[in-house]
Amino acid sequence: MPWVTLITGCLAGTVYLAVMAHVASTSHSPLGQGSVRLAFLPAVAALAFVPRAPSRPLTQTTPVPAWVTPAGQLLLAAPTLAVTCWAQLRIAAHAIPPLAIGHPPAVYPLIAQLTGWCAVTVAAAACVDRSRYADLGGAIAAPVSFAAVALAWYAPITSRFLTEPYATAHGVTVAWYAIAAAALALTCLAMRDQWHRYTAAFTRFPLPRRNSS
Repeated sequence: MPWVTLITGCLAGTVYLAVMAHVASTSHSPLGQGSVRLAFLPAVAALAFVPRAPSRPLTQTTPVPAWVTPAGQLLLAAPTLAVTCWAQLRIAAHAIPPLAIGHPPAVYPLIAQLTGWCAVTVAAAACVDRSRYADLGGAIAAPVSFAAVALAWYAPITSRFLTEPYATAHGVTVAWYAIAAAALALTCLAMRDQWHRYTAAFTRFPLPRRNSS
């Protein structure tokens, strides 16, 4: 399991958010949820490398199902991501000025968004791992998932359901959790697939015929 990549991504985003919180407190300005989303992106990118199981061809010859290894790696990575999300939310909460006017925005839509991002990234990584580009799973899954999230975030059709203030906080939460559930189902289907989608073409040379005398 790529622990170094995952922990580095989580720490990088947390350190960035701590620096932004310090700057916000110095300038007496609130730290928006956009900074939390941006700080969580390195952890999402590192998550794309977690489902990759280099020893899958070996595990397929054992009685244990081949999907156990990537599923176990994802289960081990979940607490690290949860602690990272909790730490970043705490940093953002402490950066709110004590005399701020109005109530801070709700946190549960933000948690749903981050959960959806992680689920989409895992689904993309699991699908790439079952293709001919399995060795580049994380390097392909991370930009693909970022592009999918950006398209869903900024496209006029989907932004009405996935972003505020176009949609309500409850509607955003339900929409992102629905996306996470669909991505989880796709991940399960991809992990249970036993074959890589190799389409290598073999060049066949005609054998010389013997002249019969």
